[in-house]
Amino acid sequence: MASPSLTAGCPRCPAPVVLGVADEAGGGVWSCPEHGPVPPLWRPEEASYEAFAEHLRVSSSPARPFPTLLPWPLGPGWSVTDFAAVGQDAERARATMTCCSGTSALDGPVDVMIVSEEPGTGLGARCAGVDHPDPGAEIGLGAPTVKVRIDSQQVPLWPVSTSGMAGEWDRSVLAGEAHGRWLWLVLRPASAVLLLRDEWILRDVSGLGPSLVEMSFGGPRPPW
Repeated sequence: MASPSLTAGCPRCPAPVVLGVADEAGGGVWSCPEHGPVPPLWRPEEASYEAFAEHLRVSSSPARPFPTLLPWPLGPGWSVTDFAAVGQDAERARATMTCCSGTSALDGPVDVMIVSEEPGTGLGARCAGVDHPDPGAEIGLGAPTVKVRIDSQQVPLWPVSTSGMAGEWDRSVLAGEAHGRWLWLVLRPASAVLLLRDEWILRDVSGLGPSLVEMSFGGPRPPW
């Protein structure tokens, strides 16, 4: 699934990956020096409309659509600053990530990262800065912190602890389950979680087509 706009990496860490021999499906096996064989992560050097169109091509197929989620509509002054997909090809996509960035009156610059992934992929954990590949046992315990809406589904989200992790106070992490996949939200700074008090709508933009032209792309990428 080599792409002129996207480069391959490990979904769980920043280490480079190496393409090896073909697998049973005819694709090359990517290997990380830290995590061994991994489905490759595809990420652009810089967010742009052209790279985003390529991202949608490699992350979703008509036979097996995989969502690329964004808050909808994007607020004035907000732009898409990063995105990534995990998978050998569009038929075997395992995860997508988007980041949109803007400002709020109370928090100043804000990054909102959204990850949809199959269990065990580890991309959400990497973006969240936690050391377990899936959300912890606290998911589903007690009342959810917030709810977001995807299509007609109301998705409850619970906090994921970052205690003891690097930069534990610089972000808020929430997670839940949507359409059989893990849904992670990572917000920087941590206080930006208050933006979710009003129910957010997340939209799968993979089918938007020409409307994508109206979206704003570019800006500093978030750390992860």
